[in-house]
Amino acid sequence: MAQALGQDLVQPSELQDDSSSLGSDSELSGPGPYRQADRYGFIGGSSADLGPGQAPADLIRQREMKWVEMTSHWEKTMSRRYKKVKMQCRKGIPSALRARCWPLLCGAHVCKQNSPGTYQELASAPGDPQWMETIGRDLHRQFPLHEMFVSPQGHGQQGLQQVLKAYTLYRPEQGYCQAQGPVAAVLLMHLPPEEAFWCLVQICEVYLPGYYGPHMEAVRLDAEVFAALLRRLLPRVHRHLQQVGVGPLLYLPEWFLCLFARSLPFPTVLRVWDAFLSEGVKVLFRAGLTLVRLALGTAEQRLACPGLLETLGALRAIPPSQLQEEVFMSQVHGVALSERDLQREMRAQLEQLPAPEAGPRPRPQARLPGAQAIFEAQQLAGARGGARPGPEVPRIVVQPPEEPRPPRRKPQTRGKTFHGLLTRSWGPPLEGPSRSQRASSSFLDTRF
Repeated sequence: MAQALGQDLVQPSELQDDSSSLGSDSELSGPGPYRQADRYGFIGGSSADLGPGQAPADLIRQREMKWVEMTSHWEKTMSRRYKKVKMQCRKGIPSALRARCWPLLCGAHVCKQNSPGTYQELASAPGDPQWMETIGRDLHRQFPLHEMFVSPQGHGQQGLQQVLKAYTLYRPEQGYCQAQGPVAAVLLMHLPPEEAFWCLVQICEVYLPGYYGPHMEAVRLDAEVFAALLRRLLPRVHRHLQQVGVGPLLYLPEWFLCLFARSLPFPTVLRVWDAFLSEGVKVLFRAGLTLVRLALGTAEQRLACPGLLETLGALRAIPPSQLQEEVFMSQVHGVALSERDLQREMRAQLEQLPAPEAGPRPRPQARLPGAQAIFEAQQLAGARGGARPGPEVPRIVVQPPEEPRPPRRKPQTRGKTFHGLLTRSWGPPLEGPSRSQRASSSFLDTRF
């Protein structure tokens, strides 16, 4: 199963068009000394120019200040103002703050705090020769025209090798999946290796569990879910895909496994990641449905694709103007697919999915739907005495009520003073609470 799904992702280096993995207009513009990198680090790219999707500098500065304020009190923000976090993620995290925001959204900062020194031990340990050989063959394929990954001896390829090796040692039962390469590379473009490693762990185990293991069981389930959503939301496109024999497993794995890093312009990739780390896998389904509609949404587009090859070509040749970040993301967020709809469709398809011949069944319940669910799960684990102690929760302790006593008779106080009740002329004074004790006593003994 994994071999079948990975055929599109694994091609001989001499036959594979590495430029397709860039996602932006990163083409060589001349000999080495004259190459220039765009604002994302792609050599010869044109992303440095202010396009129609680039926000004004004043607006970017305002968003940066909002993110600085939110991340300065992250636990309070996630507990009380997550809707604001989600809306800011949909607008796009400022480039200068992605290194700060991505680990907070996916919970990687908590994983790092819970396991100090783990990454250093994994990075310095010798890797499995089987995985190290495979990883070494794939290093040059990850964004070969990005300034970080141009040289085999550069810090980009070396850091990518260390992060991927560390994951194979951290989860030896899963090993290495070639689709993890583009994901780890995008993380390394923004984060130091240790933070990139823990973000990769969260993506593989919390956002997309069952995607990168040896059986890729969750990919098969999500392909069935995607086909069902196509049948409901885009029935004519779904009918055309069935007629030409294009199933979701022919195009969906490259989109979902690589988080669209090889399929969209790079500025749009970052915007998809911002929303994905906030809202979970629902964003991937929305983006996939948007791509299918842009490629085959009209009758003219479907007539121009009479066969399988033409249809797959149309899915990979959407005009870049339609994939510009603001235009594309507004359509993504407008797809009528809620988290409840997605969960209901997953349960329905899981019941119809035949038992696999080998490997485990998909476990969609292990997937958490976004940053808020991850934050709550980590807080709950800390409150239960997990690896990371959570914030101290105030406790209310109420003393148990005393046993009922027989009613007391009202003393006769006519002609007497209160002082006279506590003293006797012929004996010592009666015992009673002092004034300070009477003033400090309360009806309900409550402690916080």
